Amino acid sequence: MKFERNNVIGFIVLAILFFAFFYYNSKEQNRFLAEKKQKEEQLRVQDSTKRAQDSILNYKTNPQPGTTAQPVATAADSVGLLQSLSGTEATTEVNTDLMKVVFTNHGGQLKGVELKGFKGPDGNDVKMAASDSDKINYNVAVAPNRSAGVAGLYFAGAEKTESPDSTIVSYKLHSAEGHEIVHRFVVKPHNYMIDFTILVNGVQQLLGSNVLNLTWQNHAIQQQKDITYERGQSKVGYRFKGDFDNHIAPGGGSKEFTGKVDWVGVKQQFFNTTLVSKTGFSGGNLIWSAPADSSKTVVQATANMQVPLQNTQTATVPLSLYFGPNDYKVLKQYGNDMEDMVDLGSGIFAFVKYINRWIVIPAFNFFSSFTKNYGIVILLLTLLIRLVISPLTYSSYLSGAKMKVLRPEIDQLKAKYGSDQQAMSMEQMKLFREAGVNPLGGCIPALFQIPIFFALYSFFNSNVALRGQGFLWANDLSQYDSIFHLPFTIPLYGDHVSLFTITAVTTSFLISLYSMASTPDQGNPVLKYMPYFFPFVLLFVFNKLPAGLTWYYTVSNIITLALQFVIQTYIINHDKILARMEENRKKPKTKSKWQERLEQMQDQQKQIQQQQKRK
Repeated sequence: MKFERNNVIGFIVLAILFFAFFYYNSKEQNRFLAEKKQKEEQLRVQDSTKRAQDSILNYKTNPQPGTTAQPVATAADSVGLLQSLSGTEATTEVNTDLMKVVFTNHGGQLKGVELKGFKGPDGNDVKMAASDSDKINYNVAVAPNRSAGVAGLYFAGAEKTESPDSTIVSYKLHSAEGHEIVHRFVVKPHNYMIDFTILVNGVQQLLGSNVLNLTWQNHAIQQQKDITYERGQSKVGYRFKGDFDNHIAPGGGSKEFTGKVDWVGVKQQFFNTTLVSKTGFSGGNLIWSAPADSSKTVVQATANMQVPLQNTQTATVPLSLYFGPNDYKVLKQYGNDMEDMVDLGSGIFAFVKYINRWIVIPAFNFFSSFTKNYGIVILLLTLLIRLVISPLTYSSYLSGAKMKVLRPEIDQLKAKYGSDQQAMSMEQMKLFREAGVNPLGGCIPALFQIPIFFALYSFFNSNVALRGQGFLWANDLSQYDSIFHLPFTIPLYGDHVSLFTITAVTTSFLISLYSMASTPDQGNPVLKYMPYFFPFVLLFVFNKLPAGLTWYYTVSNIITLALQFVIQTYIINHDKILARMEENRKKPKTKSKWQERLEQMQDQQKQIQQQQKRK
């Protein structure tokens, strides 16, 4: 092994990790759902859903322990809701400082939400739960031996009660026999969470069992200009048995729940819609898909959840619906792990979320309190991060300076031992030990900085504060900047030219030139040219990334170039380094056990090679 190549090896390892990271986050991750397994899972979920629905449709269900199940409807206790199958839709609007909510008597539910502080690709307020597919449904008996989904029934007109603290909208459904279903919504100012309570009077007559089988459908539509990238950033999440978990949306999938579920949600890149049960669902399943076609659908999901009812006559089902941004601070206030929906680091890189939570987010919020120019905020954040890692940076440059001092002696060893790699490695290791040089000194500090980049990748892809914020030529720091739209698409690159990507790649290339100028000559062409190839790879990797991230990378690279020049020219004294290394050579050296074992192995290998030559 040639230790002078460690700086270059650092570039290679970094490149491999980049490829692994972006491959992990690409749409190709959905291949984990094999076709056979997916079909079997879908059949199993469909069967489970059918069984859940049968518990309502079958009016002769057997009573469960602790319950007194009865037929859904009989001649003796018939229900009369047939008149509710037809009617005229009437909507009710509620406005707060954060959103406009529209309710409808058709199904007695929410019809759509508009977030006032955020704009969609069409320039209008972001719309959520606004399609005909978005609904909450459960079956009720409308006549003897006949049931219907409540989402298709027409409730009485809305009862609206307003106060400074909240607005209450209630819908009621009455049967001829006096049974009643009430859907009550509570909308509060400064809050994206809407309380939704279902009250049932006549549980056995209307539902047929002590379990409410609730179906929630969510149809998430495009909110970013690049729907392909938005789909790749979308997931479904839930809190099951007290723990948060999530799955990537591309490719689709399903999840069966056999225990308490606190909430299920659909996360887009910057927004999420979540159904919360305040008492917990007892079980159910979640099915999702993300169409890969040209439609504006990002994710569509269906949750079939069971809610146990404690009373055979009257029951209250307390739920909540969240329609809002993936804002870590906002979601954390609800105290149910919904903040984990903000993707600050997941999968094999989940550990970087702590860097974001404890360092990046507090620093970003601190700088944001002084200026709302988020380009400047990112600049200040970059300076802070570079200050924090400055000891590692200096250590790396100092190691490079020591290697540069040793270059003449390393060249002499190469000339002396020629192609004898074994002898060359042994003598080179001895040289490093005598001079007190750590051959990994330039590589390890660079590797320690990799988690920071991955943390910032997650941060800039999920930071809703950057959405719609312009800087220089970028109109939106949360999305890629484009100075020119190509009339064609280049594979892996795209159909646009990002100027921040070009500045980031150019400065990376300059860093490579500067680094290679102080690195001993590499005999292997791959090692020699790898640092130049790496910036070229970044050109394709960065072109679709948020402008905030490529701006950060540009600033960081400029700082690196400046530090390299200042430290190498004015701070590091090569004469003092040489004198110190000469002093180290005079000191007695003790070998570590690792060094002794390595040298023994090298000696054995050399003896074997010599014996083979004699034969």
